[in-house]
Amino acid sequence: MPEGPSIVIVRDNLQPFVGKTVIRASGNSKKVEFEKLVGNKIVDVKSWGKHLLICFNNDFTIRIHFLMFGSYRINEYKSETKPRLSFEFKENESINFYTCSVLQIHEPLDNVYDWSADVMNNNWNEKKALQKIIKHPDRLVSDVLLDQNIFAGVGN
Repeated sequence: MPEGPSIVIVRDNLQPFVGKTVIRASGNSKKVEFEKLVGNKIVDVKSWGKHLLICFNNDFTIRIHFLMFGSYRINEYKSETKPRLSFEFKENESINFYTCSVLQIHEPLDNVYDWSADVMNNNWNEKKALQKIIKHPDRLVSDVLLDQNIFAGVGN
């Protein structure tokens, strides 16, 4: 399962697509309005814990969670499986996501995510994490470390 550091690598690999407009969107995800992606520009690519966040100029975001075996390809396709989500851009550029959970978020991300809980984020706040831990003195350390509301992106 991709953890926080792996998602940061994906985020960084997708940075060249910021500012590009989607000319075609497809896939087998049931939770994405593909027609709304076409003609929209990627304005940012973020990560939070195990979530990859592709932000668009029309105030919505596509959230990718790679689950146990998810993967992605830039400018290439897997021949043996269909993508869950595929973006195509001018000049034959593409991003393709496989075996993952895809969700479209219509709220501002600051209302959805506590950036201070993501250990890979510059806004991670160890004091706030400690306050959350203290509220649950009977929890095992292993359970606290896996709690994504305290330590987003930390894995097994």
